[in-house]
Amino acid sequence: MAEARIGLIPALLLAGGVAFAGLKVGQGIEHFRMADRSIVVKGLAERDVKSDFAVWTLSFRRAADEFSTVQQTLAADRDQVVSFLHGQGFTDDEIEVRPLQVQDLLAREYGLDRVALRFNGQGQVTVKSARVDAVAAASNRIDPLIKAGVQLGGDGEGGWPRYQLRGFNDIKPQLLEEATLSAREQARKFAADAGATLGPVKSANQGAIRILDDDGSDMDSSRTIGKRLRVVSTFEFSLQ
Repeated sequence: MAEARIGLIPALLLAGGVAFAGLKVGQGIEHFRMADRSIVVKGLAERDVKSDFAVWTLSFRRAADEFSTVQQTLAADRDQVVSFLHGQGFTDDEIEVRPLQVQDLLAREYGLDRVALRFNGQGQVTVKSARVDAVAAASNRIDPLIKAGVQLGGDGEGGWPRYQLRGFNDIKPQLLEEATLSAREQARKFAADAGATLGPVKSANQGAIRILDDDGSDMDSSRTIGKRLRVVSTFEFSLQ
């Protein structure tokens, strides 16, 4: 009988430890230190916001055996692109015209001796605007440029606008406050379940705020107008 009672005590301790571990996992508790009676929790905050700035680069290319031909066709293409953007309501302050570039493929140090077309050129016109909806709409109306023979593409961005969140710092304090409230609520519930009183914050790490696409991906590709802000902050509370 004595042996049975001795074996019962470790079993009860083991069961209590398993139950406590399950409680911590269920409530998102990071650490619980009995020695100094403190608890470490993580607070999550997310918010969906809209981009407030757009950058759209329209690149166009031409190639020919004569330098003047490439230069002239690129200049004509540039005029058509600028005219199209004006027709979409963009002002000169929102349109940035970059210098044309023409390359002699036979003049390159390690170039081929023979090429199909000797001169290759590129031009770029960039829209920079806070009117993100106008940029998104215009990017879906480029068919007239293609029909006019403008060879769009080649800028490495796929010809699509890139959407940015420049007013990030205006939202940051609100997001951190939400993460703090989330962490405090978790800690308060744990303290109540443990028969303790939640004390003041002993230490805090606000964590990095991430800007993600709002389509469920775990990155910011700059391709979506909608953005999702996410922060995970870590707090250590004392227990009384």
